[in-house]
Parts: sequence; C-alpha cells; structure tokens
Amino acid sequence: MKKICVLVSGGGTNLQALIDAEKSGIIKNGKITCVISSKEGAYALERAKNAGIGTVVIPRKEYADSKSYSEAILAELNRQGADLIVLAGFMIILDECVTKAYPYRIINVHPALIPSFCGEGFYGLRVHEKALEYGVKVSGATIHFVNEKADAGAIILQGAVDVANDETPESLQKKIMENVEWKLLPKAVSLFCEDRISIKDGKAYVDLKD
Repeated sequence: MKKICVLVSGGGTNLQALIDAEKSGIIKNGKITCVISSKEGAYALERAKNAGIGTVVIPRKEYADSKSYSEAILAELNRQGADLIVLAGFMIILDECVTKAYPYRIINVHPALIPSFCGEGFYGLRVHEKALEYGVKVSGATIHFVNEKADAGAIILQGAVDVANDETPESLQKKIMENVEWKLLPKAVSLFCEDRISIKDGKAYVDLKD
C-alpha cells in the first residue's frame, strides 16, 4: 500500500475528489496518509480532518525564499515516508531540491491541455481567461509528473471538454473540474499506485488495460 501525501493551498476540491475515490475503491493500492498545506485556515485542512487524515501546515510566509521553503516541505515528505506526492491546488512552485528527490513521484493537475496555456503565471482562472481569449473550441486538463520546469513534466493523462460560445472563465473552470480533473486525477493516482505507469525517454506510458 503506497503512502500518498497531498499538498494543498486552498479549498481542496481536488483533494475531496481523491478522498472520495479512495473511499469508493477507485484508488487501488494507495492511501492518503497526510495533507500538507502552505497556509493556515485552508478549507482543504477541514476536508482532511473530516476524512480522518493527518494534516501539517507549513506556511509559505514564514520562509525567506523558495529554496528554504522547499527544504522544509522536503523534510516533512521524508518524515512522512511519502511514496507519491500529489499537488492538488498547491499554489507554490517547488525548488528542484524536491523534484530531484522525488523524480516521477510528484503528480500535478493543470487546467489546460499542455503544452497550451501552461508554464509560469498560468494558474487558476488566468488559464481559462487566456484559453477563451484565444478562441479555443476545446479545452481540458492534464495530469502530469512534476519536474524542474513549470508544467513541463511527462504527461500521464489528458481529457477534454467542448467550449461553448457563451463560455466564461468561471463556467469553463467548473466544467473542466467536474468532467476532467475530478475523474482523471484519482485515476492517475491509482495507476501510479498499481505500478501501471512506465517512463521511457522522458515520456510516461500508461497501462490502461483492466
């Protein structure tokens, strides 16, 4: 049974999707053992508490720079014995000291079809605003491994939705979360925990056979 640590910063809707998936048996051979928040008072902490999951708060504001903060996160992940780290609405870009310590063991969800609308500065509603400005007809979300560059790690799963003519950034965000993020993130976590993801030449190959 692999230990899953989830990093959060806000409301924790993706965390809730993971908690629900674990309870319903969608996530196989994995258990969420700890939720780490970058700030106190994040509602994601309540979600974890309600599910009986241990929590740790490591406030970003208490650290002078990204490296010292990332070192604190790394120390906690090591203490927890994490097998897999999931960034679920975690709004901090971690220093490479973390990604190098856990290569192909950190998973993130990005609310667009990478390589579109991704990289530094592309997060939250801004992603959907830019997609609509460009006039895309489909958008979606990407589940990927995290490496030293923002949103540049190996892609695990992607899913798409149609963009309506009257779409707003808020409606597109909701559509992508409900139809793609909340379904594919737990699926990707389970694939990892079942050892059904292999890496070759920097690309992720997924065994989707039931």
